Amino acid sequence: MHHNNANDGQPPALTGKVALITGSARRVGAVIARTLHDQGMNLVLHYRQSQQDAQQLQQELQEKRPNSVILVQADLLNNAKLTSTIKASTKAWGRLDALINNASSFYPTPLGSITEEHWDDMMGSNLKAPLFLAQAAESVLRKHHGCIVNITDIHADRPLKNHCVYSASKAGLVMLTKSLARDLGPEIRVNAIAPGAILWPENDLDELTKRRIISNTALKRRGGAEDIARAVLFLLRDADYITGQTITVDGGRSLHD
Repeated sequence: MHHNNANDGQPPALTGKVALITGSARRVGAVIARTLHDQGMNLVLHYRQSQQDAQQLQQELQEKRPNSVILVQADLLNNAKLTSTIKASTKAWGRLDALINNASSFYPTPLGSITEEHWDDMMGSNLKAPLFLAQAAESVLRKHHGCIVNITDIHADRPLKNHCVYSASKAGLVMLTKSLARDLGPEIRVNAIAPGAILWPENDLDELTKRRIISNTALKRRGGAEDIARAVLFLLRDADYITGQTITVDGGRSLHD
């Protein structure tokens, strides 16, 4: 990463700023949390069910810097919880500088078997919660010229077979990113990151499928959660003149058929 020598000895630009990360106890969310914490940010870590993972992550980060991490448990499908989640962050440090909408639902919904519950759950997690969190955070983010980062997916653009509800919810999140950027400017920037072959689904794919996915990237290797976290860091710290954009972090997979 490029560093300006004039800044040597200065605390990082994000020191003392506050980020709320949804779905932050595990996987990509936890890596984003570590990355932003390393930059001096205080964190509000949201989780739904992974209490033990969240507490371990909090302990790990607090050992590095005391009083720098609070936990918030909430089901983001419950609208009332969204406002209280934002309030928890402002109560702890009196400010909020970044909202990272990382929490997400992902599972197949083959046509013919889709239920209204599938629709409500996936649209609720992947599209409704980011909108209502943004709305609840608007006034405090405006005050501190903060920003929002939504985690979308390359399948927002190119549908994943048997995942039509998921793909549609992420496509909606891309448009929500643009709409919010337009409506929340000039004080608040809103961008998205679309990961490609970064984390395999929890119910693992077979080796052949993984190899095929990797061979379909221009860089011929799988990305890591760190690649997403570095993109988030860039959008928070270095991207003052970027808003309404989706940055694809997929090793060039979307260049292939």
